[in-house]
Amino acid sequence: MASKSFKLSRSNLSVSSDAADSQKPPLPPTVTFGRRTSSGRYISYSRDDLDSELGSSDFMNYTVHIPPTPDNQPMDPSISQKVEEQYVSNSLFTGGFNSVTRAHLMDKVIDSETSHPQMAGAKGSSCSIPGCDAKVMSDERGVDILPCECDFKICRDCYIDAVKTGGGICPGCKEPYKNTELDEVAADNGRPLPLPPPGTVSKMERRLSLMKSTKSVLMRSQTGDFDHNRWLFETRGTYGYGNAIWPSDGGFGSGKDEDVAESKELLSKPWRPLTRKLKIPAAVISPYRLLIFIRIVVLGLFLTWRVRHQNNDAIWLWGMSVVCEIWFAFSWLLDQLPKLCPINRATDLNVLKEKFEIPNPSNPTGKSDLPGVDVFVSTADPEKEPPLVTANTILSILAADYPVEKLSCYVSDDGGALLTFEAMAEAASFANIWVPFCRKHDIEPRNPESYFTLKRDPYKNKVRPDFVKDRRRAKREYDEFKVRINGLPDSIRRRSDAYHAREEIKAMKLQRQNRDDEPVESVKIPKATWMADGTHWPGTWMHPASEHSRGDHAGIIQVMLKPPSDEPLHGNADDTRIMDFTDVDIRLPLLVYVSREKRPGYDHNKKAGAMNALVRASAIMSNGPFILNLDCDHYIYNSQAMREGMCFMMDRGGDRICYVQFPQRFEGIDPSDRYANHNTVFFDVNMRALDGLMGPVYVGTGCLFRRTALYGFDPPRAKEHHSGCFSCCFARRKKHSSVGNNPEENRALRMGDSDDEEMNLSQFPKMFGNSTFLIDSIPVAEFQGRPLADHPAVKNGRPPGALTIPRELLDASTVAEAVSVISCWYEDKTEWGQRVGWIYGSVTEDVVTGYRMHNRGWKSVYCVTKRDAFRGTAPINLTDRLHQVLRWATGSVEIFFSRNNALLASPRMKFLQRIAYLNVGIYPFTSIFLIVYCFLPALSLFSGQFIVQTLNVTFLVYLLVISLTLCLLALLEIKWSGIALEEWWRNEQFWLIGGTSAHLAAVLQGLLKVIAGIEISFTLTSKSAGDDVDDEFSDLYLVKWTSLMIPPIVIMMVNLIAIAVGVSRTIYSVIPQWSRLLGGVFFSFWVLAHLYPFAKGLMGRRGRTPTIVFVWSGLIAITISLLWVAINPPSNTDQIGGSFQFP
Repeated sequence: MASKSFKLSRSNLSVSSDAADSQKPPLPPTVTFGRRTSSGRYISYSRDDLDSELGSSDFMNYTVHIPPTPDNQPMDPSISQKVEEQYVSNSLFTGGFNSVTRAHLMDKVIDSETSHPQMAGAKGSSCSIPGCDAKVMSDERGVDILPCECDFKICRDCYIDAVKTGGGICPGCKEPYKNTELDEVAADNGRPLPLPPPGTVSKMERRLSLMKSTKSVLMRSQTGDFDHNRWLFETRGTYGYGNAIWPSDGGFGSGKDEDVAESKELLSKPWRPLTRKLKIPAAVISPYRLLIFIRIVVLGLFLTWRVRHQNNDAIWLWGMSVVCEIWFAFSWLLDQLPKLCPINRATDLNVLKEKFEIPNPSNPTGKSDLPGVDVFVSTADPEKEPPLVTANTILSILAADYPVEKLSCYVSDDGGALLTFEAMAEAASFANIWVPFCRKHDIEPRNPESYFTLKRDPYKNKVRPDFVKDRRRAKREYDEFKVRINGLPDSIRRRSDAYHAREEIKAMKLQRQNRDDEPVESVKIPKATWMADGTHWPGTWMHPASEHSRGDHAGIIQVMLKPPSDEPLHGNADDTRIMDFTDVDIRLPLLVYVSREKRPGYDHNKKAGAMNALVRASAIMSNGPFILNLDCDHYIYNSQAMREGMCFMMDRGGDRICYVQFPQRFEGIDPSDRYANHNTVFFDVNMRALDGLMGPVYVGTGCLFRRTALYGFDPPRAKEHHSGCFSCCFARRKKHSSVGNNPEENRALRMGDSDDEEMNLSQFPKMFGNSTFLIDSIPVAEFQGRPLADHPAVKNGRPPGALTIPRELLDASTVAEAVSVISCWYEDKTEWGQRVGWIYGSVTEDVVTGYRMHNRGWKSVYCVTKRDAFRGTAPINLTDRLHQVLRWATGSVEIFFSRNNALLASPRMKFLQRIAYLNVGIYPFTSIFLIVYCFLPALSLFSGQFIVQTLNVTFLVYLLVISLTLCLLALLEIKWSGIALEEWWRNEQFWLIGGTSAHLAAVLQGLLKVIAGIEISFTLTSKSAGDDVDDEFSDLYLVKWTSLMIPPIVIMMVNLIAIAVGVSRTIYSVIPQWSRLLGGVFFSFWVLAHLYPFAKGLMGRRGRTPTIVFVWSGLIAITISLLWVAINPPSNTDQIGGSFQFP
């Protein structure tokens, strides 16, 4: 075990604002850089020396070539980088405010053994130097790297010591090493951050970034080869990888000799789209739109008639009903208008494979040309979000059907818990078996828990003879994996107790030595949480202490699985594995554990802040141009889901798509879906309809983002596509006047409304912070995320084959920089959370983030796959469901009272899209009118009056037409969306349940926040299952009291009593008013029918409710009704209770 510190470049980051608020003196803003010469040596520079020397252009282009000599035999740079990357993957990086970034070399991450060579703490040969127990350097297969011909086993640190202090003599054979240039600077105890080698690349390739890109943007900015003002978009000539074609002046060929390189085959070959729109049949959509128009007209006539025909006998009843009905009509209009243009979409994965992964003149090797994807998984509390659930989600991501070298997974642990850390390490270890098993046998789904609990035949369509044996072994390994995960809390507790006892004994011995004859007092030592290698956990301790609590701990980054090799790595017969993975790619994607720094006094902005920390860390470490974010309980159910989303991003016009939203599908829901947990009306009706406008709203998970859209940039060709907010869903007129004179390639990253505005990268630190790594990664991500320029109609494309170059390996300086950007102070005086990244200030940060993108002119796409893309869990308990709806509704109220209100949207947002977002902010206010309307039937029955004077024919006809059109619209929505009638009815029921409970509370909380400034706090929705192992739906019957239940209970009781009162009055009246009774009873039954699931939830498990409860309920209702009749007898009678007499 070793611990090394880095003098991290805090001079790159603004610290002036933090120094004044901190009691500790800040670190001096100095940094030491290392420049790597062409021979592989490092030369150290201070920041002052570097700045002074960079002023000279002669220095920028000055190179000294040292020819190889017997004393100078540089090691292969690739070996040097691989060894450095292995060091990085075995180190736990920590750092933050007023602290030095440290790399803690861990020889053991978890108690169990790990064998995969990509994993941190993987077992291997031990160093042969006496007294050293470190691991020998190894390659991607885990084969030892032995620098001497005598095969003497030596670790990285001992090797560097032998080179530096031992004269380059091998400790084994005592002969000089031939290769002695293994990253010498990296061995210094207070070493500067090492820089990756520049390689031999031309300026053109460097501007293309990924042609020979390195992560060391420091190197590029120091040498001056990276011109920020012209970085990426020089479009003349034909450049790229291999025979890549690039159009000159926006066209394909000008007839000149220099354009002969352009392939005629490319021009003549039929171009095939990756996606297509599937329009709703006219026989369905035309009557649907006609019915909407008819219902609007009928509602207008009905409300006019209601206003003109007052009920003078009960003017108060009439007034309340008319106001409510007007609001309901307005609310229905807001909900219905955006549904005028629903569409369906389809993708073609075969075309995607043909364009990006089949050998062609631009890509002779057939290596994947797909862009990288960074997958974000967020978790915060291992108690409410069990680590086993998160681990299964991670395993489904690692096994996804996407190029391994292009896939990266980042786990955000906002609680900084060692339990989550070790659970992720166990998942990485089990992935060594699970991922190749899934690839070998085409397993679906690739979540082991879901796969092994499938109720269908697991052997269907499986033809390999060893499948049964492999499945049995995988199941056994998974069972052992689950047991290890379940035992982690006790294991960590026992380990920590043992180390704590040892520390107490040491302290007592030391005290005895210092005090010879004095009585020894009990020693109090903070009870720390200990890692498997016997060191303190830098995150949250089980017994919180200073700098080790949930809101006060250092930033942590651990590379659980280092980046895979660029070439496929197949298993062979010599592998000591429990399965035969011959001809199966055994590589695993990059897996990184991230816990951002938290300190008291800083607003960490909950999930949105954690997501932004991941955006910055991933930009530095892998910089995938696309980001897929998932909740910890949402796993990949369709292994090709990312390919489906990439079809939209890589298709023509895909560069204007900010995100691809997938529908949320849920498991573990009761068969009747009592509380509309599937939410199919929203995901299959509303979202499909929005897809016909500017796109669906962002719903927080299962969303594939374009990184540059998250950075707050405007879409390409924003002026060309902008035609005002009243374009609705109809054809747009494109503006070509200014586009022809100003090529779009020069405006791919822009902000603001001016055509003449050019983004100056020197202004980026004010927006993104002062991390040079992060800023220089932005144009790289923009370029990689462009569609393929394989057709003249594809604008703002990239040359084919541009992304087949392997990415650079990780080094310590890269990870150290990533630690700095997840620090609590990094976002100070930047636009993170304001314009950049996930937006702060709302409980529903997801909706606001999507709204901001649409407001800038971006489009989104709704991707409904044949096989569900993702699946997750939802709360089936009534109380948990109401609290979930409360959080959503509160966020909507916050949106309505903020500058994110759709009434303030920019002209770039379409009119109907604006209506949809306006409805998002307004719908909770319907609860006020809904509650009043639910009491109106009871008030009518109590008073003996009705909302109209008499039930005449006009009123009944209007009521019939309005109800009939509503039912027909529902049937047509069911037809074009594919949902079931029962699902539509469940949604209607829960709309009233939520409207009379959670929505009203949300309005009150929102008003309190706006008026009184009272902040709203919410707890995480529990993802853990119920305690009853015999019934998976035990939570459904669990009754947990909450004040949100009071309004619906009152509404039910009042309406039940009112029905009894109304019937009793009418029966005992001399002149019964049957019309008024029928009207009141009909609407009371309408209310009670909607509240039936709520009442069923209050009764608990079926059969467990005592019969006496129903008996007493009936007796109480009858007694109250008789008492009412006795107290308020019908008119024209002089007897108590009319003609009824008590015996």
